[in-house]
Amino acid sequence: MPDGPGGAGRHDRHDRVVVVDFGAQYAQLIARRVREAHVYSEIVPRTMPADRLLAHRPAALILSGGPASVYEPGAPGLDPAVLRAGVPVLGICYGAQVLARELGGRVERTGRAEYGRTQLEVRRTGPLFRDQPERQTVWMSHTDTITAPPPGAAVLAATPDTPVAAFGDPERRCYGVQFHPEVAHTDWGRQHLKGFLFDVAGCRPTWTELSIIEEAVAEIRSRVGGERVLCGLSGGVDSAVAAALVHKAVGDQLTCVFVDTGLMRQGEAEQVEDTFRRQFHVDLVHVKAHDRFLAALAGVTDPERKRRIIGELFIRTFEEVAADHGDARFLVQGTLYPDVVESGGGDSAVIKTHHNVGGLPDDLRFELIEPLRHLFKDEVRAVGEELGLPEEIVWRQPFPGPGLAVRVVGEVTAERLELVRRADAIVLEEIRRAGLYRRIWQSFAVLLGVHTVGVMGDGRTYAHPVVVRAVTSEDAMTADWARLPPELLERIATRIINEVPGVNRVAYDVTSKPPGTIEWE
Repeated sequence: MPDGPGGAGRHDRHDRVVVVDFGAQYAQLIARRVREAHVYSEIVPRTMPADRLLAHRPAALILSGGPASVYEPGAPGLDPAVLRAGVPVLGICYGAQVLARELGGRVERTGRAEYGRTQLEVRRTGPLFRDQPERQTVWMSHTDTITAPPPGAAVLAATPDTPVAAFGDPERRCYGVQFHPEVAHTDWGRQHLKGFLFDVAGCRPTWTELSIIEEAVAEIRSRVGGERVLCGLSGGVDSAVAAALVHKAVGDQLTCVFVDTGLMRQGEAEQVEDTFRRQFHVDLVHVKAHDRFLAALAGVTDPERKRRIIGELFIRTFEEVAADHGDARFLVQGTLYPDVVESGGGDSAVIKTHHNVGGLPDDLRFELIEPLRHLFKDEVRAVGEELGLPEEIVWRQPFPGPGLAVRVVGEVTAERLELVRRADAIVLEEIRRAGLYRRIWQSFAVLLGVHTVGVMGDGRTYAHPVVVRAVTSEDAMTADWARLPPELLERIATRIINEVPGVNRVAYDVTSKPPGTIEWE
């Protein structure tokens, strides 16, 4: 997790809001909403001991929702030592129930659960509801209900089925809301959070794109000194912004290395060359390693093995380049906060190993520089714009580090890569033509490891099915399948079948995340 115990690092210059994760699907969204208010936030697991939690020196705590009931045996709770520390606390959903119970309130299973949009009646204004309408729409998702506030706390809002939809104790600076202010369906949710951050906790809005850049540059200069630095450049937004930040800090001490794995999208290698060598005059080493990566992946079908093989081979390639560039000591990576969380950073469960986190070899000889490690994707884009990177780089749809290897289900071969590459190019071309590229988080094609029967030209075929995947998201931690127009899907399917030999069927993936992931592997 960010900065480690005590929160040492450049973020000490900012007020820090710690989000305690009780297993919520929205914990990352809470942290993002806090940052959107220009206050630095980070996420810690609810299992973190009180002394370690308080060592982060939080200006405020936010207790997330969660799937448990406060009355279940072993239900997650909060160490009373945290509340005795006097740090302002906001509980959300399950977090509000935990807070209410710990402070002496009453939580019950009333038999009247609430899910979805609900009408809230504000009883008292105060910091959370100041200058807001008396009736407003909020998003609920709970079965247990707070039926009495803690002693000394007032009921701030209610719904027809929840007598204590929000409570507050100004003296102890403890507040709870049964609804979810972090989701877009709660009309005034961002104002609720800002009321807590600024009016209750007194946080300062100092976390901005400019501050991120200034502090990252200063930290990189201090750490690197006069040493040589290598950057793994893929051409995507993450590595591009990381490279721009480091270049701003150390100038020509930086050499960017583009490892052409043969797993890239159509025309991508040429675009990287044109953008970074010819337009930005970056010292760029183009390593053509198609055969090497294909050989390493031969016969491999397990997704985790693919990621680990690719991650290690990336590093070994960098080491070879480093030997020709003054034995560079530092390696820059475009690792993001969601990469760390999904790869099991801290106490988080492993969802999938990102090749640049859990896929790194144990004997890595570089010291890593990861200037984006604490940032969500939307923050990275904002930093990229502030640095002056072109729109086609900043707003490029995310592309997985292992490339098309995780969009070919099963064994990766040159033939199967070419099939998915051509299908993928059609998907992106049609998405752009429809004016939807910026509105969709990711859109791509997946090649399945099976064959299907079809009929083409009055003859039987036994060929590959392609799955089209398009999702909307804000940070990749959760995603919803994109409701593409039927006529657009028809154009994509028709073109893929007509223009990509070896494909006779196209399907559209309508799975959200969770339960699925954005990529198929």
